[in-house]
This record gives sequence, C-alpha cells and structure tokens, in this order.
Amino acid sequence: MSLGSWVAGLVAANDPAVKKAALLLTAGSLADMVWTGRATEHIRASLAGQIDVTQLNRAWSLLNLENYVGQLARPGLELQIVLARRDTVVLPHLSERLVAKLRQAGAKPDVLELNCGHYSFALPPYILRPGLRTLRLLAG
Repeated sequence: MSLGSWVAGLVAANDPAVKKAALLLTAGSLADMVWTGRATEHIRASLAGQIDVTQLNRAWSLLNLENYVGQLARPGLELQIVLARRDTVVLPHLSERLVAKLRQAGAKPDVLELNCGHYSFALPPYILRPGLRTLRLLAG
C-alpha cells in the first residue's frame, strides 16, 4: 500500500517479467505525494524555503511513475489501482492523474475507488473488496 505500491509500480514498469501489479493508495509523483500529504508534512517543512514542489519534481523525476506510463501500459501487464476518496496522505487527485495518464497511454487498469481515508482503508468493510480483487488478480 501507499509507498510500497509506488515502489511496486516502479518495479512493474522496469521489469518486463512482472505480469501483474496491484497499486493500492498510491500516485505517480512521489514529490507531489510528499508535498501534499498529511503524513509527510514534516518532510515538506524541512524542505520549505530551500526547494519548491516544481524543483522537487524535477529532482525526483526518475522516481515519478507518471514518467513510466508507457512501460506500465505494455501488453501483458495487468494493473489494479485502488484509491481512497477521502485520503489525506495520497490525495485522490494525484491518484486520478496517474490513472488518466495510464489510460492515455493505452493501459486499461482495473480501478476501484473507495469512500474512505488512507488509514481506514485497512479496516473492514473497506479492505474486503480490494483484498478479494487483489487475490483474484494474483491468482488468475
């Protein structure tokens, strides 16, 4: 989930042996996630005055999943993306932007939007649907 899913996305984009990826509560731009998320306010505060989000995006461009949508849209890679509508850690519009860019690149991700927050996602009933969908993805 979250940062782990972002890492999984980088692996899926760069390793053609990966055939399935479930990206739960993540977005494309690590810089934007760090800059806007409640859980990373301390990181933003430590950078404030020295660098802005545009500069951080440029510095971390190699880590931006949005720069790998072509690889993530490759034939044979099944993508599942779950986002939380009330997420204050990974803001929903950041996840939506990644989904839109994937679709523009020709990917057909299985997208599930839940009406929960980042941390409530892990609790019933929210975790049940994505958990079952992920099991089906990985078992299929």
